Amino acid sequence: MSGFSTDWLALREHADLRARDTSLARLLGDHLTRQSPVRVVDVGAGTGANLRATAPYLGPLQSWHLLDHDPELLAAAGSALAAWADEAEIEGSGLFLTRGAQHIHVTVELVDLSAHPEAAASRAPHLVTASAFFDLASAAWIERFTAAVARAQAVFFTVLTCDGRNDWAPPHATDAAVAAAFRTHQGRDKGFGPAAGDVATDLLLHAFHQHGYETRVQDSPWLLDAADAADRRLMAALATGTADAAGETGFVPPARLDAWLEARQEARQCRIGHADLLAWPKTSPQRR
Repeated sequence: MSGFSTDWLALREHADLRARDTSLARLLGDHLTRQSPVRVVDVGAGTGANLRATAPYLGPLQSWHLLDHDPELLAAAGSALAAWADEAEIEGSGLFLTRGAQHIHVTVELVDLSAHPEAAASRAPHLVTASAFFDLASAAWIERFTAAVARAQAVFFTVLTCDGRNDWAPPHATDAAVAAAFRTHQGRDKGFGPAAGDVATDLLLHAFHQHGYETRVQDSPWLLDAADAADRRLMAALATGTADAAGETGFVPPARLDAWLEARQEARQCRIGHADLLAWPKTSPQRR
């Protein structure tokens, strides 16, 4: 499974939070109003950014179980969540957070999700959620995952899945070639089999419809502007990462790629397309 550094996750969190579709998050909260505490499993949880962004839309009592394959990220999640909360206490293997009127119990689990997608539904969750995750997964993995979520009759909510749209300003002559090379690299195996990349949301939609779920999708693009210092740092890292990935394919001559990267380090704006998806069973019992 491909790894992500705490630095990268911290760098992107402000853009992620701004991009999320709030109407979909409010609808999520409406679907879970009867659950107290609401039981949540966060897939590929990283440093807990998804919890920090989603928890405000849920009820006053929440129980989150964070799944990731990286022990360093899960350790960082504990520290970041404690800093985010108004109060934090460790009891046994759990972290108890208070933020405003919300009380959140957090546990973590080190798990190889590539081999065990069913782990997402192993604790009878009311909600299974993830952020910036499913474009890394394969079509076959998504089929197994959605089947497990459907068996649990859980609500599903994922945000910031790449949709393949990448627009930089001002335009550059090599934009199309770099984008095509990047999409090729994006489809390589990230540990789950050939990655779905920009068709991941379509695969999730089809799979959940097959399991009798209703769905709603909203765009959630990064809209980055170099006039903002945090955006400028993210744009520079994004340009470097894109050039590195495109370079590994060999599809863009090195001189052209270098020129593209140099131009992109001075870009004024950038739009990176994502989609948020909410899925829920058409008929499901109200579980406590």
